[in-house]
Amino acid sequence: MDYLAGIDLGSTSLKCVIYDLAGNVVASGSRPTERCNPYPAHPEWTVWQPEQIWGSTAAAIKQAVTKLDDPRDIKAVAVTGMGMDGVPIDEKGNWLYPFISWHDPRTEPQLRWWENHIGVDKTFSIGGNTLWRFSTALRLLWMAEHEPGILDRTDKWLLIEDFLNFILCGRRATDYTMASCTLLFDQHKRDWSEEIIAQSGIDRRLLCDAYPSGTVLGKVTPSASQATGLPVATPIVLGGHDYLCSALPVGAFKPAVVMDVTGTWEIVLATISEPILTPQVQKLGVTVETHVARDTYAVWGGAVASDMLEWYRKEYGLAHQSLGKADWDDLMAQAAASPAGARGVMFLPHMSTAGCPVVDTRSLGAFVGLSNFVQRGDMLRAIIEGLDYQVLDIVTALKTSLGICPDRLVAVGGATRNSFWMQNKADITGLPIEVPEMVETTALGAAILAGIGVGLYRNAQDAFECVYKPGKTYQPDSQLASKYAAWYPIYKQLYPVLKPVSHQLYNQFIA
Repeated sequence: MDYLAGIDLGSTSLKCVIYDLAGNVVASGSRPTERCNPYPAHPEWTVWQPEQIWGSTAAAIKQAVTKLDDPRDIKAVAVTGMGMDGVPIDEKGNWLYPFISWHDPRTEPQLRWWENHIGVDKTFSIGGNTLWRFSTALRLLWMAEHEPGILDRTDKWLLIEDFLNFILCGRRATDYTMASCTLLFDQHKRDWSEEIIAQSGIDRRLLCDAYPSGTVLGKVTPSASQATGLPVATPIVLGGHDYLCSALPVGAFKPAVVMDVTGTWEIVLATISEPILTPQVQKLGVTVETHVARDTYAVWGGAVASDMLEWYRKEYGLAHQSLGKADWDDLMAQAAASPAGARGVMFLPHMSTAGCPVVDTRSLGAFVGLSNFVQRGDMLRAIIEGLDYQVLDIVTALKTSLGICPDRLVAVGGATRNSFWMQNKADITGLPIEVPEMVETTALGAAILAGIGVGLYRNAQDAFECVYKPGKTYQPDSQLASKYAAWYPIYKQLYPVLKPVSHQLYNQFIA
């Protein structure tokens, strides 16, 4: 029996999922991702500890591998996960500083420097990037200013997937999609941009050589085998950025398929044949980058999503839980019991900056329309409705900037298990939401790349035909859709009206 393993390094959990060639889950393991705030003088600084990322991922891999009769059935492994976050390592492979998490606001000054000295237009015209304060290049600039001794000792800056690949097989490399997160990659050349590297002052030697996703990188070393249970010499194949890997199992490497990823981030993604890096596209807050599928590009708009629901559950969801843990079914039942429109409450989902179609790192989240008859469930429903208005914003931006007019969205991610959320998304966007009957599409996408790398699939289309499983489609409720269409212009006023207040609060309490 031939199996493939996909390892997914997420902001909430670290997973290993083992699949057969038809995309069925054979075994899995998971451990939580531990977010740390270890600096008393800067409590907002947020990091991932490298030893926790590696140790917990190794434990998750071993948990999955030990469920197999014969681990040698695993023919290849690939890693996927979050972008931007990286770690400096020295020539001996020792890590020198924690991963600065994408939650961390410390690089705000570097973002302002980049805007003033390189500019959003130049950055987009070469790399297709929207400027986020957590973009990799800004971490490197922060390190150069505040920890220059560490950079002097650094051999390579490894993005989080590259870090795990390095420990598994000993090779220091990255793929095109991860390189696309850095602000330093040229989408036309699919190589590092000499121009932006020179303007930024970042040392090219810190950057790993970049290769296409699906490239065989190396083989599992004896030490990695001992930690994970993976057999020695199991091939390690380059994966890619998480949402791009999610696109492979559902066919979102073809122009007709528009995908909605609903997880920690919400991303609406379409495939294009060439990078379109015009000022008109840039102004709408979308990102254009290399796809994990060979010889294609992706355009997407995105913003933080379920991270805000996790915040609500953590801070306010325990009140109804006698066992001390908020249950999602109970919380969603509360939201579903609230009437459409949440009794006039609206939520601006900018708790971790604003994304597409406007990028504003100083915008903050807000509840508006509170009154003394608003109930707990109304607040939760307002969050979900705010997130779905945000999706409508992104879909509208793709229509405006590139003429992409989907007749449906193919939805993946953990939130697809929430039927209320999916139905509300259909009602607000006015589009059918198709949810394929597939498990852990991000890890499956990585496993597909592993299979392509070792020749078990001919290409992405061959893999898609092997693994795709259709599921449920949520159709918009016409009456609710008309109500939300009337309320959407009110939602659109929230950001511009609150912007000056948010900026003042951000400058006073966060910057």
